[in-house]
Amino acid sequence: MSASALSILSLGGPTALLNYGGLRLLTDPTFDGPGDYHSETGNILTKLAPAALGADEIGPVDAVLLSHDQHADNLDDSGRRVLAKAPLTATTPAAAARLGGTARGLAPWESLELARPTGDPVVVTAVPARHGPEGCESVTGDVTGFILSAAGLPTVYVSGDNASLDLVRQIVRRDGAVDTALLFAGAVRTRLFDGALLTLDSAQTAEAAAVLGVRRAVPVHFNSWMHFTEGAAYLRTAFERAGLEDRLVLLGPGESATI
Repeated sequence: MSASALSILSLGGPTALLNYGGLRLLTDPTFDGPGDYHSETGNILTKLAPAALGADEIGPVDAVLLSHDQHADNLDDSGRRVLAKAPLTATTPAAAARLGGTARGLAPWESLELARPTGDPVVVTAVPARHGPEGCESVTGDVTGFILSAAGLPTVYVSGDNASLDLVRQIVRRDGAVDTALLFAGAVRTRLFDGALLTLDSAQTAEAAAVLGVRRAVPVHFNSWMHFTEGAAYLRTAFERAGLEDRLVLLGPGESATI
């Protein structure tokens, strides 16, 4: 496996640009400026910092990996313009129906293939995610994560807004360990469900890394928004307490790493 088979550029919030085997893949595009955004559930989500790059500065992408379209901290107006230019957006079936265009809905465990410059395929497989406690779907909506795999490349897990460690264990039981995980963290809490977690907290993020058996864990979705209640310091402490500090790749907006 080439040492440069995977590089990750963090843009802030849940948005990251992956170079995976020569393909440029973008997660949950959020490029609008700081300010207040109203969600479908009536919450006001406050963005505190701009993305490290603007929507017109990231260059062409081969595909967008969109966990869901319901919330402005995962897809905003500028992000929707990115989708309109992208050859493909992989997302949930419900989101694909709402978005139209090049959006393709994947049910859990359904896959599609992307052609690499070498001609070999990258397989994108949708995996289960749950955006809150059990039974939250009617309020927070459907969400998906993704597994990326290809011959000669590290297997990558992109969690999406998932709050369930049981689903992480299910993914491992079905597909085995992964090399690298982009874990949506931030310990998101709102007035919904009496303040229950809507994404993993920092301790759970470290536990997910252990369950997945990762070589590298790259948290995203922990900065740039007010409702992210645990940031970089919490993540660093949690991974140290779990004895996993050597696996943590902690990127701020505009920072990149070759995995």
